[in-house]
Parts: sequence; structure tokens; C-alpha cells
Amino acid sequence: MGPNEDRSEIVFFDVETTVPTRPGQGFAILEFGAILVCPRTLTELRNYSTLVRPADLSLISPLSERCNGITADAVAAAPTFADIADAVYDLLHGRIWAGHNILRFDCARIREAFAAINQPAPEPKGSIDSLVVLTQKFGRRAGNMKMASLATYFGLGQQTHRSLDDVRMNLEVLKYCSTVLFLESSLPDILTANSWISPNAVTRSRSNGKSPIDGSSSNMNNDSVMTSSAAETKEESHPILSLTRDNADEAVLDTAQSNIDKQDSFDLRTLGDEMQKSIQSDVAMSEKPTQESPDMSSSSFVSSASSSYVVLEPDQMVIAAIDGSLVPSLFGSRNIELQHNGFPFQLHCAGLKVRFGISTKFFDNAGRPRLNFVVDAPPSLCKVLDACDSVVQKLSLDSGSSSDWRPVVIRKEGFYNYPTARLHIPTAVCGEVAFYATEIYQRESSGTVQRLLFSKFDAEELGSLFTPGTFVDAFFSLDPYDYQQNAGIKLVAKKLIIDCK
Repeated sequence: MGPNEDRSEIVFFDVETTVPTRPGQGFAILEFGAILVCPRTLTELRNYSTLVRPADLSLISPLSERCNGITADAVAAAPTFADIADAVYDLLHGRIWAGHNILRFDCARIREAFAAINQPAPEPKGSIDSLVVLTQKFGRRAGNMKMASLATYFGLGQQTHRSLDDVRMNLEVLKYCSTVLFLESSLPDILTANSWISPNAVTRSRSNGKSPIDGSSSNMNNDSVMTSSAAETKEESHPILSLTRDNADEAVLDTAQSNIDKQDSFDLRTLGDEMQKSIQSDVAMSEKPTQESPDMSSSSFVSSASSSYVVLEPDQMVIAAIDGSLVPSLFGSRNIELQHNGFPFQLHCAGLKVRFGISTKFFDNAGRPRLNFVVDAPPSLCKVLDACDSVVQKLSLDSGSSSDWRPVVIRKEGFYNYPTARLHIPTAVCGEVAFYATEIYQRESSGTVQRLLFSKFDAEELGSLFTPGTFVDAFFSLDPYDYQQNAGIKLVAKKLIIDCK
């Protein structure tokens, strides 16, 4: 880099990696791709991509191949990262970095790769994570914030999970989102009435507890879940407008208030300004893969460049095949990961009966309740959870933990034959906006399943859906924890389907 070089371009980049399958294995970069983009015209000025040969080709497991299609044969003759390090450094150093979920994944992999060859890593002038920006500005109208979902929403085709294709798709998605927001700012009363929500969304009004699935409109109070068919939605309660104000002092969505004051329309310059500066966010969310269809097979395989797992029903699991390992986390520490036959897994349990509804007993640092509810645990689930408890507890003790162990299956004295389990509904935060990280659906008596999207964080409204006796299909992860002298496994709901029969 010359002393007088401007380096004002934005560099969109992406890495494809192996997926760790053993304790301490880490990630290995298999492909690097980048484009330099003019921040004023958004035109591509230059591109670079290459496959990368890891030091150990055996790291490319079948699991890795399923994630991105890159095989050991494909990279056998490719350069090593040491061979391309100078080119990567020249592309990245001193420029604005951009990409989807780069703050939590790609940036970490780049720094690890340079550390492995004992060379200083490039440093950005600023960082733009489109996962954060689009969640704040565009909202979850595509259903979730995965690049594949956003591309499908705009008809841009399938994501290939190849570096150069993905960064170009990332830029196109940003262009489309910006254009939509610009048009909506021109006629906010007309164009923003329903645009913030997924076409598959359904409403539930607290006043009647019913869903207008026949397509008819209904009058909604400010506490109800929003619907794509609610043509009479008022601007004052439109959550997207609260995400797109000119005045930064006003850009706060107050989840406690029932009416949102009228705001200014979105100014496209706001997004442009953010393309010129660093966006360092402490957003408590990541783009983990989730099931896109309520009718997904329970034994499906879900993967991305950073996380892969199988989804299993308890009856499908072999207890002897449940194991655990210590895996590196994004922040350098080591976490316990549960596996079945060597693969990380999540559970799918159909027809769980709610024993106790939404609890708001505990609060986070922002004063929001930590939401959870309790379900009856059938014998097949208890068997799996007890086995997972044993595996994680042993690993925890072997790692030197002295914390008190809290069994994941709750067996109260006098009610030992009526075990329960607690499912947690996590809260994701983007900027000042909080929303449920769990995908929540509703199944009508006809069998129709539709997505519920919520206009604001409202524990009371959520509680009206999870009343005792309600049956729920749950997809959830098993997340070991060790915090403040308490250790155990937390069941974190990824997707919930509520039966309304």
C-alpha cells in the first residue's frame, strides 16, 4: 500500500471453510473471495478469488463438503493461505470491510489464518456487517436475515455458498433493500402499510385470539401481532418506521409503549453514511441456520459455512451414540458441544404439552424478561436429556468446573413420575430494537401452518399463546452453560409450532 493511496473502496469479502468435527480442530479456509466496490456508484472495480489448500486435506470431511461443495480434490493443487496472504492483506488492509455476518465469522477466520503463518493480520478502516445493517433498516420482512432468504425474497436465485458468488449476491441484496426503502420513503402511507412483514405472516389479536386466515381484514389493537393481510395497519404502530428515522435521537423502539409517536420517513443517506463508517455492534445474535419450512422433516440436515447440525427426534437417537467434545468458540475459549454419531444436533419434539406458561421471573441487563415455559417431558425425551446431562456433566468436571449441576429434566419431589423440561425463548437485539429470536408458527385445525411475526416485544401477548394445556411442536438446541457456580444444559427454542386445534 503506497503512502498516498486513497483506499476509499469498500471490500466485500467472504470465506468458505471446513467445519470442525473434533475437539480443538478449528476452521481451515478453503476459499477466499472479494470484490472492491466504489462507495459512490456501487460498481465493482476489481475482484479476486481463489481456492485455498489447507495444511491437512483430511480436514475436508463429508460434513464440510455438504456445506459448500468444496472437495479435497478441488483444492489439492490450490495455493496455501501463506501463498495468498500478501494478496489478501493488500485487498483488506486499510479499507472498509463489508459482508454478511463477517463480524462474528469471516473476520475471525482471517485473523486466525494470519496468526497461523505468524504474519500481522490486516486491519479495516471500518466494518459493515450487512446482517446487522439490514436487520436494523430493512427488518425481518424476508422471514429471517439469512443471505439465502433475502436473495430468494428478491428473486436473485439460489445462494451457492461460494465466496465470489456470495459477495456479489450480498451487494445485490443491499442494492435491492436500499431501493425498496427509498421508494417507501417517497410514499410511506401507501407503500409501507404491509411491506415490513413476511408474506406468510398471520395475525393473532388479544381481543379474540383468532387468526383471520380467510384473508379478511380486521381491526387490530396496538398489542396484537401484525399480519400481512391487515391493510388498515396504522403508520403510528408500524415498526419499520421506527427503524428508519432521520433523527438518531428518535431512533429507539420503546417496547413498553403501546403507541409509537409519528416519525420522519427513511432517509437513504442514513444507509449511505453507514457505508462510510465503522459499524461495531454488540448485537447478541448470529446467522445460525434455522428450519425454513414448518413441515421440515425431523431428520433433515442443516448447514452453513459456520455451523452444521442434524435435526433429530428423540426416538431416532441411539443413547450410546451421544457424545460431547470441547470446541473452540468465536472468542477464544472452549465450549462443550453435544454430538450424535459425531454430528452436532438439535432436537425436534412433536406434541409437547405446556405445563406452565410463559415465565417472566428473571430479567436481563436491559430490564427485559428472560422468557421461558415448561412442558411435560415424555419418556423418550427424558432418556435423551438424561444421557446428554451425563455427558456434559462429566466433561464439565473433567475440565475443572466446581459449579453446582442443574439437571435439564425437572423432577419435583412427590412428582417424580411427572417430569418436565424448560424451553427458553431467546431475545435478539439489534441496536435499540429487541425481538424474539425464536421462529413462532401457528397450526390451525385445518392443518394450515403460518408464521407469527410480532410488532414489538410483549411478554404478555406471547403468554397468551402458550397457555397450560396447549400442545407445541418444538425444534430446540441443547446449549451447555457454566455461569456463576451453576452449570447445566439450556434448551433453547429455535422454532415453535403452536397447535390451535
